Amino acid sequence: MARTLILLLALAPAGAAHAQSVQLKPLGEARLRYETVDQDGLAANAEALTLRLRAGVEARAGRWSALVEGQGNLAIVDDYFDGLHGATTRPIVADPGNIALTRAQLRYASPAFAVTAGRQRIGFDDERFVGSVGFRQNGQSYDAVRAEVTPVKGVKADLAYAWSVRTIWGIDGAGARQQAVSGDNVFANVGAQTPVGKLSGFAYLVDQDETAMQGFRMSSQSYGVRLDGSKPLGKAKIAYQLSYARQSDWHRNPNDYSVDYYLADFAVDLGGPRVGAGYEILGADNGISLTSFQTPLATGFKFQGWADKFLVTPPDGVRDLYASAGWSWKAIGPLKAVTVQAAYHDYRSDRASRSYGDEIDLLASAKLGKITGSVRYAHYSADSFATDTDKFWLQLDWTL
Repeated sequence: MARTLILLLALAPAGAAHAQSVQLKPLGEARLRYETVDQDGLAANAEALTLRLRAGVEARAGRWSALVEGQGNLAIVDDYFDGLHGATTRPIVADPGNIALTRAQLRYASPAFAVTAGRQRIGFDDERFVGSVGFRQNGQSYDAVRAEVTPVKGVKADLAYAWSVRTIWGIDGAGARQQAVSGDNVFANVGAQTPVGKLSGFAYLVDQDETAMQGFRMSSQSYGVRLDGSKPLGKAKIAYQLSYARQSDWHRNPNDYSVDYYLADFAVDLGGPRVGAGYEILGADNGISLTSFQTPLATGFKFQGWADKFLVTPPDGVRDLYASAGWSWKAIGPLKAVTVQAAYHDYRSDRASRSYGDEIDLLASAKLGKITGSVRYAHYSADSFATDTDKFWLQLDWTL
């Protein structure tokens, strides 16, 4: 945190001249969630009722802004293993009790240039490589400097250097589940709007520079390209994502490997009903642990199913063939943004091509005033990887 404070103090005088026009905006949100997990091979189920509260303030003066936010997560019902505490005879629910300074940042933003310094949330594209892990109660933030440059309309360069990653494990984090992981992380993304969508090139250099983090084996360098676009088709809209990346060991990683990542995702939105399908591959090298394509800073819950079986890619990689269907309504009576959806995943290894298992995910959500409620379910049926698992969530979100 020392570097963060130094950066904030160094930049603060430049904004002092605008103090007479400071505007304050309070920040506040709450999330109450019940999660239960039934996992084969463990003696008891997990039951977690957690309450997350976030509060802060943002001050704006011209092109300058400063933001401070704190958070607390309370386990009201704690019959679960949170990764640090509790009986390991129960499944893990990765929401340990916590109190933390989640954001403390200073930002300057003009139409062509913006820089943010301090503790902040960072997400690139769909957060497959770098994200804020928004689903978990504690989330993930970064002690970093980030610059966003728009030299001409439709072109943007987004660069960040992060020296500390504040993990979901909170103040009691230790060992391989640390409170924070240090390292020289460099993220770069350059994108341009084209007639077929946003075309981006990226480089994500992840430096998990601590022995406890698998003996430095989670450090990697990934370089790739991504196309994200949509097109009208009559009254419907077709959306598509195509991505490719090449990953290899980096910095102090003792492994020597090179692997590929592929994504092809397509969806058709009919103005209510929506269907989609995709294929994602996280490649394998030689079948040795942690020589497959890894994304330790991703918002992993968004990918490869909600049962969280593939947060660490198995030695033989993962091929995820999936399909989804859903329906959304702008309003049903007093309820707004009503959505129901279902997804199916078929998982196979990239190397040796064997079946890992399959998964069904279901979701219903709606908004009433400032409160959003959701019901979520995941069922993973194991074949040759992990064990059968059922997860169920009830969640209420409130935002100021």
